Amino acid sequence: MLSRLMSSSVRSLDRECNCTVRLLDDSEYTCTIQRDAKGQYLFDLICHHLNLLEKDYFGIRYVDPDKQRHWLEFTKSITKQMKSQPPFTMCLRVKFYPPDPAVLKEEITRYLVFLQVKRDLYHGRLLCKTSDAALLAAYILQAEIGDYDPGKHPEGYCSKFQFFPKHSEKLERRIAEIHKTELIAQSPETSELNFLQKAQMLETYGVDPHPCKDVSGNPAFLAFTPLGFTVLQGNRRIHFLKWDEVTKLKFEAKTFHIYANQKEDRKIILTYFAPTPEACKHLWKCGVENQAFYKLEKSSHVRTVSSSNLFFKGSRFRYSGKVAKEVMEQSAKIKRDPPEIHRAGMVPSRSCPSITHGPRSTSMPRTRWRAVHISIMEGLESLQDSVHSTPVHSISHGDSFMSSQGHMVVSGEASTSAIMSDEIYSPSDSALPTPVNEHRVEMLPGRHLNGATCTIDKEESKEAVAAAAALSKEAPMGDSGRRRLGLVRNRAPPQSEVQELNKFLLSVLRLFLVTMGLLFVLLLLLIMLTESELDVALLRDIRKTPEFQQFHFEYFCPLRRWFACKFRWLGSFLISK
Repeated sequence: MLSRLMSSSVRSLDRECNCTVRLLDDSEYTCTIQRDAKGQYLFDLICHHLNLLEKDYFGIRYVDPDKQRHWLEFTKSITKQMKSQPPFTMCLRVKFYPPDPAVLKEEITRYLVFLQVKRDLYHGRLLCKTSDAALLAAYILQAEIGDYDPGKHPEGYCSKFQFFPKHSEKLERRIAEIHKTELIAQSPETSELNFLQKAQMLETYGVDPHPCKDVSGNPAFLAFTPLGFTVLQGNRRIHFLKWDEVTKLKFEAKTFHIYANQKEDRKIILTYFAPTPEACKHLWKCGVENQAFYKLEKSSHVRTVSSSNLFFKGSRFRYSGKVAKEVMEQSAKIKRDPPEIHRAGMVPSRSCPSITHGPRSTSMPRTRWRAVHISIMEGLESLQDSVHSTPVHSISHGDSFMSSQGHMVVSGEASTSAIMSDEIYSPSDSALPTPVNEHRVEMLPGRHLNGATCTIDKEESKEAVAAAAALSKEAPMGDSGRRRLGLVRNRAPPQSEVQELNKFLLSVLRLFLVTMGLLFVLLLLLIMLTESELDVALLRDIRKTPEFQQFHFEYFCPLRRWFACKFRWLGSFLISK
């Protein structure tokens, strides 16, 4: 009896596993779940813990053993999605950025979005000009430490906090000036709302960058925002497509295609290459989900999409959540007392839970820096040791933090690139959504229909050329290095040509096999119809032909008798048994 009870308890423990979710304020929520529990169960537990009702903007992100990030799918089992063994570690993040944060019904939702956008600002995903950067940082100070107090805030107090990947003393003085004079008596909720409204007007609001390369081998970042699909390269936004213009997203191995219709029925296809097939599939799924969330009117309009053409093997995926319009309508119906929000007071480096990259450093020991860095990197290795991250570029700290955003105008054969910043867009100071391995990305020759291109203007800014020169120092100046500087024409590697040829032959073979299979099925169907007693004029004419008569008596009838004999023998054998 005792052994029976012990074995049952062991089996119950085997059916359970521990799960830790890191929240947006860097606290952790730990729970025990059943091994067959789906993602929706864990997400509901977290939302209940946070007292969050407007939960459709959020998601759970995890990292697999290959350092590839994924969004947890709520309709599937958690253990089947995680490739590692328990205990599991995940992170709560904003998955769909609200198009207008002011429309959010509850303050708790705005606070969580505020924490996410603040994190984006520090990690370099949110670009802005110097004046906007100072104002955003001042809003953060006001929200988390309150009004300026000379007794508590000595001269240079802003230098204790890190709001951006890098900044100058001039910017710190401007932040302190705004905090002292312009934000007096603002409550935390007001400062957070003002912060979000200011951030929402920036072109990189909601950007979750996916590192890729274009057909020329130039690094680029692809992202999906509430307004549409964008491509950032160097210090420019070289492409922007509204969600209404995007008609199809497709991927094959490492190749990602974006199909779009623009003005005057001009069709374009943009082609980019992800570091790995898994990264490309993650990019495709993020695009499908974002397009469904922001573009569709109802979730019932969501359709299952395929990554490949007819008759060819590919991935199928369907977004299973609500769309933005439904989320806002549901939020308007919320009627309850506002939940209590526990805001943690700001301490040095709280707004930037990572290693300090600027000239301002805290008194935190280096060992503690590394521990905090690894915990916030959501399971990734630190940037200094990881080969799955882009190199951290050393950029001087000038007076100008970032320049004003530009507006892309589409006309003619190519889109005009919009200058985003004086510095290269490089969110590599934090963990990227997908791993970047500079030496493993293989360039495949891209094919563009209707003459659409996806390269930037030839006249690069001086900063972009300087950064490209710095990148070229990592390896001897060969064709790849000169191609980054635009000194040689891009040539497809022989290995890529062989892969393209093998891919083409495999497609032809698949088409041939599918065609032969269809013909065989049609032939069997025709034989069954003609041998049946179905009285149709066409079948009567076929039965009267000499060829059919010969086939019927010489082949069909003997084959039918042979099958009948075998079935009778099998039946008698089973009955005797």
